[in-house]
Amino acid sequence: MDSALLDEKLEGILLINKEPGRTSFSLIPKLRKIFNQKKIGHGGTLDPLATGVMVYLIGKNYTKTADTYLHQDKEYVATIRLGEERDSYDIDGEITHTSDLIPTLEEIVNALPSFNGQIDQIPPMFSAKKVGGKKLYELARKGEEITRKAKRVTLETSIISYEYPQLKIHVRCSSGTYIRSIAHDLGEILGCFGCIEMLMRTRSGQHAIEACFSEKDLDEIRPLNKLLQKG
Repeated sequence: MDSALLDEKLEGILLINKEPGRTSFSLIPKLRKIFNQKKIGHGGTLDPLATGVMVYLIGKNYTKTADTYLHQDKEYVATIRLGEERDSYDIDGEITHTSDLIPTLEEIVNALPSFNGQIDQIPPMFSAKKVGGKKLYELARKGEEITRKAKRVTLETSIISYEYPQLKIHVRCSSGTYIRSIAHDLGEILGCFGCIEMLMRTRSGQHAIEACFSEKDLDEIRPLNKLLQKG
């Protein structure tokens, strides 16, 4: 770190293209050291499997605006693997069911209206949503499954490409939407099962992936204020 910045507390919005296999919080200890800030928030987490836009809020003046970013619309590109159901609704989980049924493109197109407009979506058991003070994934890891309340979300889902078993889709959605649930629910409608194979957040609110830095940039770009946006 630049010696001139050791005592300076930098504030702003940091956009990172999260790498796969990392949690959304794994970078926070490093960010606290780099920017000399204890207060660091975010504009919505991503699953470890996922890549793409992570909005980090650096400093008290920005962390207090976290709710604004959390409730903004988001966009994703996802690859669904048809023919498999997994307990986590993505390929990081254990296989629970398989199917040899191969849906046609026409059948998939006919199923898409179920994922456009306002729908009531049930969150997956492997999620951080709290029920009765406990996170659902904590119960799921114990082999427990409980009834979850559906949440009203707004979706705009379209097909990018299809070559069985991979179905690639684009989703524009309201906050709180689970893309893994789309994969699972679509697989149920088609009768062939489905889970997320790849997930990339391409936009969070007004922030697009093209504006994001890589984790490697945190070590290489100087001065540090080049990494931050003001908002």
